[in-house]
Amino acid sequence: MRPHVWGFWQMMTLRQVEVIRAVMVTGTIGGAAKLLNVSAPGISRLVKYTERSLGIRFFQRQNGRYFPTPEAQNIFEQINGVYKKVDDLTEIISKIGQGALSELRIGSVPSISQVMVPRAIERVRRRYPDLRVDINVLKIEEAIDFLLLGRGDCVAMSYRLDHSGLDFLPLASGELFCIVPVGHPLAGRKQISAAEIVRYPLIGIDPTDPYGRIMAEIFARKKLNYDITIRARFGTTVCALVKAGLGIAVIDQFTVAHGGFPGVELLRIVESTKFDTYIAVKRGVPLSLYIEHFIHCLRLEMQADGPGRNGSVKAAALRLTKK
Repeated sequence: MRPHVWGFWQMMTLRQVEVIRAVMVTGTIGGAAKLLNVSAPGISRLVKYTERSLGIRFFQRQNGRYFPTPEAQNIFEQINGVYKKVDDLTEIISKIGQGALSELRIGSVPSISQVMVPRAIERVRRRYPDLRVDINVLKIEEAIDFLLLGRGDCVAMSYRLDHSGLDFLPLASGELFCIVPVGHPLAGRKQISAAEIVRYPLIGIDPTDPYGRIMAEIFARKKLNYDITIRARFGTTVCALVKAGLGIAVIDQFTVAHGGFPGVELLRIVESTKFDTYIAVKRGVPLSLYIEHFIHCLRLEMQADGPGRNGSVKAAALRLTKK
């Protein structure tokens, strides 16, 4: 920008710039007024005032139209350049508002990814329809590298690790249910105790696994032998094996929420089975608006299904036991 032109620019307000450009683009006072949705006399007065205060004539009037003067040509070029930058900025802001320039990279343990994560993503997409999403199903121990190596932004977890490089944000509390196949002798029961559960062939997750430990704990407290005849890595596989009539199992409520796994019936366990879930993030790394919104949506979904909130799992269990 030339020095004398910059001097003029410094003395012009943004409103004056907007009005001068509107007249330049439309060629008439009336056209500028329509473009800016204001009165024509106001446009005319501001043009005259700007010319008078700056000591420069911007337009020459011929046959009712306004043509830029040679003296003002450089200023008009600069004004157009500024407006181009403003348009670019507006477009970028709009894209950011829609999520078009970003990607949400999330990880989740299988028990939360099956039902809860898709429901949360549906909420996120309502607000950010153009946001790209990358979902990774992880074992709990895989979350560390996922976050520390920058492969993802957050991980939904059913267990809290002790790691100096990670922070854990609370999500929701959940509880466990006993699941049995349709037609099983236990089907239709309202509740069942841990002592009764171990009398049947059991399917489950390895008790040494952090997720499997959640299920095994209720039996350990009662000093019961938790003998798993079929072991599986994921809760969804456990549910499929139960559905196939190969045994019964203890599973967390989030895996089977909202009818996520039809073909099994849910029995409330007499003993307390409460456990907590978390969102893990890399310590010291700021969270984007998209990550914060995803966490908010996931928390809403999971807390709505949590203990004492008449969640969908509990409602489904009650419906099944009333059959």
